[in-house]
Amino acid sequence: MFKVVIPARFASSRLPGKPLLDIAGKPMVIQVAIQANKSQACEVVIATDHTPITQVAEQFGFASVMTREDHLSGTDRIAEVVQKMGWPDETIVVNVQGDEPLIDPILINEVAQALAKDTQAVMATACHPIHDGAAFENPNIVKVVLNVHNQALYFSRAPIPYPRDAEFREQLIAHRHIGIYAYRVGFLKQYASLPATALEKIESLEQLRVLYHGYQVAVTVTENAPASGVDTAADLEAVRQIFAMQS
Repeated sequence: MFKVVIPARFASSRLPGKPLLDIAGKPMVIQVAIQANKSQACEVVIATDHTPITQVAEQFGFASVMTREDHLSGTDRIAEVVQKMGWPDETIVVNVQGDEPLIDPILINEVAQALAKDTQAVMATACHPIHDGAAFENPNIVKVVLNVHNQALYFSRAPIPYPRDAEFREQLIAHRHIGIYAYRVGFLKQYASLPATALEKIESLEQLRVLYHGYQVAVTVTENAPASGVDTAADLEAVRQIFAMQS
């Protein structure tokens, strides 16, 4: 059993008020919560810094928690939620981004299960194979390298592992990181006190803070890669069209 928390920050430089934007007659954050509710989660909570989002959550029957406005990341926001909710340290919490209305419930289950199975890891995430050279070179696509236990060795925007020889360039073996995370509550309480690191600032990847401080991150290799999230007006229109075709 696990819980889902959906961080939904109102401010967005590219799409102001993003969580409340309409998709198929419902606010985007509610479409995300509906998908999360189809997973095996025993509870779905929307974490926000904006009162109208809590009102929308209540309107559609979802729990919500008001959090501070100054959190630097979704993980920090979730850390505040688990403290307020008083969940036990062994509880597993999955962070589902509030701009992923097409998130696959199976992927949510897979990440939670990866953490439940790996007693050495304090958090879990997901990846899927990269077969496209352009994606491998794209710095906006984060790559992850795994060890024999399917734990993360490193995350980077650079093409890793770098294929020095032609034989490896012709048969690419690389994995794209998917930005979904599961944590144990006990670790979330510690995370808030871990100092930020140069690595995470250089790469702009907050998960590197966890590796830098010596913790293990379990990684599930999935075939259930998520559809596009919503970062821009064009993304929003594309997702609206997908919902329209599904109705």
